[in-house]
Formats: sequence, structure tokens, C-alpha cells
Amino acid sequence: MKALRAAAAVVRKPSLLITTLVRPPEPGSLAHKAFTKGARANVWIYRRTGGKVGGKLDGTPLLLLHHVGRKSGVARVMPLVYLPDGDNVVVVASMGGAPKSPAWFHNLTSTPDTLVEIGRERRSVRARIAEPDEKAALWPRLVEQYPPFAAYQQRTERDIPVLVLEPR
Repeated sequence: MKALRAAAAVVRKPSLLITTLVRPPEPGSLAHKAFTKGARANVWIYRRTGGKVGGKLDGTPLLLLHHVGRKSGVARVMPLVYLPDGDNVVVVASMGGAPKSPAWFHNLTSTPDTLVEIGRERRSVRARIAEPDEKAALWPRLVEQYPPFAAYQQRTERDIPVLVLEPR
């Protein structure tokens, strides 16, 4: 049934097929550098338009997540798909199903107090990893909203973390 829903979503949004099938670029590769520049451009456009442009990926809403490098101390911003959940915001550390979690995940586990931008609104939040039962309840909603998450989980051996961003 899950596979059928994911396939139906791909038919409704053909661009999801590319998002589902394409593997993430290797860190340090030319493709990864291009991805990083594209993310920076998306942040720039998102901020100038309040998310009206650059605020959706395949029809799924994006937020801007602030994080600080745990080793470098450099402040960064990453556009991410998110799921509103009451006062909380939920994000997924999928990195396209790569074998390792994204750097922003490790940065947030080191420094969980951060900021997100949703449209023109800035929110102070504290990140925490969803408990197993909480993730079990959130995961179907996340996959329904953004079907590639299911393919990402299938392509990796790691359990993809789900983070709950709670208001501070």
C-alpha cells in the first residue's frame, strides 16, 4: 500500500521521479559543490521573496534552518522540507538516502538551540531527535507529504533521523 501511494504521488508530480531516483552527490565532489551553490542561491531567493519563490520543493514547503558547524564554528543556513506539527516543526535528516547523515544533523545534535525561517517569520527552536514511537507516528505523514523519503530510507542501511524543532 505504501509503495502504491508513493507511485501515485510520482504520477501526480513527475519531478518527484528525479528526486527519488537521483542519488546525492559525494561530499567534496564537483556535483556536491554545485548542490551547495544551488542551496545558497535558494536561500538568497527565499529570503528576498519571503519564500514565495524557492519556498517549495515539488510542492512541499521549505524552511530555512540555521545551524553552526560543530567543528568549524561557521554559521550556515540550509533549505529543508518540513512538516508542521502543531507548534512544532519536523525535519528529516535524509540527505537523499546517503550512507551518512547530513552535517546539519550533527551540528544540531551538538548545538540544538537554533532558528528557522518560515516565509518571513523567524522562530527560535530547540531541536531534538524524535523518539521511536513519535517517529513511527510522524513517518507516514512525512512520506505522504514528500514521497521520496520512502525511497531514501530504502536506499540506505541507516535509520534516517527525524528531528522535532520545538519552540523556545
